[in-house]
Amino acid sequence: MSALETVRKYAPDADEAVVAAMEKTYRLALTHADARLVSYSDDEELKTVRESFVKGKLGVTDSDESIDAAIQEVGKKISGQKPRLAVYYLLAEKYGKLGVFKS
Repeated sequence: MSALETVRKYAPDADEAVVAAMEKTYRLALTHADARLVSYSDDEELKTVRESFVKGKLGVTDSDESIDAAIQEVGKKISGQKPRLAVYYLLAEKYGKLGVFKS
């Protein structure tokens, strides 16, 4: 399944150009099987999503508690394994930050 197909399972109107840009940005990480998924059972991983992606990449300045709640909310939308690009797309969409990935 392509990255776009994966993301569109959870965001049917996902912007193809944004998904392609995300895929390019995170290409190196996505080459590792364990990095393709976000482990919601690993607190350190969720902290990394919060600090590196939501705060770092998206520039969100909300409280850690608020961001953690958003990460959990996104996780509930995705049953089973949590594909990293889908999680990242849904978080960027939630915060109105898809433009970060537009040229």
